[in-house]
Amino acid sequence: MKKMRVMMLVHPEMEPLDHLSNPKDPEYLKRETEIDVKRALVKLGHEVNVVTVHDDLQPLRDAIEQWRPQIAFNLLEDFAGDGALDFYVVSYLDMAGIPFTGCNPRGMMLARDKALSKKILHFHDIKVPEFRIFPFGKKIKHTKLKDLPYPMIVKSNIEQGSVGISQASFVSNAKDLCQRVEQLQTMTQGDVIAEQYIDGRELYVGVMGNDRLAVLPIRELSFDDHASREQRIATYNVKWNDKYREKIGFKYGFAAGLSGGTRMKIEKLSRRIYRKLLLSGYARLDLRMAANGDVYVLEANPNAAITHDDDLALAAKKAGYAYPALIKRILQLGLCGKQQQGNR
Repeated sequence: MKKMRVMMLVHPEMEPLDHLSNPKDPEYLKRETEIDVKRALVKLGHEVNVVTVHDDLQPLRDAIEQWRPQIAFNLLEDFAGDGALDFYVVSYLDMAGIPFTGCNPRGMMLARDKALSKKILHFHDIKVPEFRIFPFGKKIKHTKLKDLPYPMIVKSNIEQGSVGISQASFVSNAKDLCQRVEQLQTMTQGDVIAEQYIDGRELYVGVMGNDRLAVLPIRELSFDDHASREQRIATYNVKWNDKYREKIGFKYGFAAGLSGGTRMKIEKLSRRIYRKLLLSGYARLDLRMAANGDVYVLEANPNAAITHDDDLALAAKKAGYAYPALIKRILQLGLCGKQQQGNR
């Protein structure tokens, strides 16, 4: 790959400051993805310009006009603090003719909305948990909640990274459901979704590609054998607190004990999900496999976390992509012509 001018798009509070070098420093940990990506880009020989974006595209416009980047490495997860607006930034890049890494705007918009993505997948006969959406600011009709398939998991319809998910998200009746929905709506100031709890194995599948797709080795969040059903969910603490995860006996690792046929089924399903949601670049799919072998889609995460020790990077490493090679591959996918906007 030729050496390029790479514009890294990051949130202001995530800027990979050069003086941060101690992996135990909280400021380093907060910016670890950005630091990892920048180091990999420099190691690959690219010239890197970090551009911070919050609620104004002017810094992006200025960088394009003055520096003429050849590609943007997009690490933004929201715009003006709203996770539903992140696709606007890549839409601007697309209109400006600047190639960018990760997913196209259309795929981002579809996948970010958990309810909308589930409707699309259900239409295509792909199993999803039964769900109910609760719009922010709209009164909850309690009389229509009694016949839902309890237990259910309550979470934000837009937020990523298990934000707002805790043990209280596991609800077994209409009263608890209403209470948690109201709490989460107040917390996130957005729509909330309640979805049927699927008892089974929690699997994570990384997919990379635009037209030709590579499914990476399957990862899994393994639960402690003694954990109750309500504990067997990927809460915010489980996802981000290593000490808490170790305390309760949950572990991230590669999925073991899957037959060759089951792996093939999951890989085929993952390609279908990726294509039906019009994704491109790279993504992580969160799945639940019930005891009878049925696989349900919990959500799709375009532009998934790519810190060197996140699930996608570890799966890519097992597939033969050392971390700089993964970043190189992500760049290559971004350069594959004009982003396809999901038109396959």
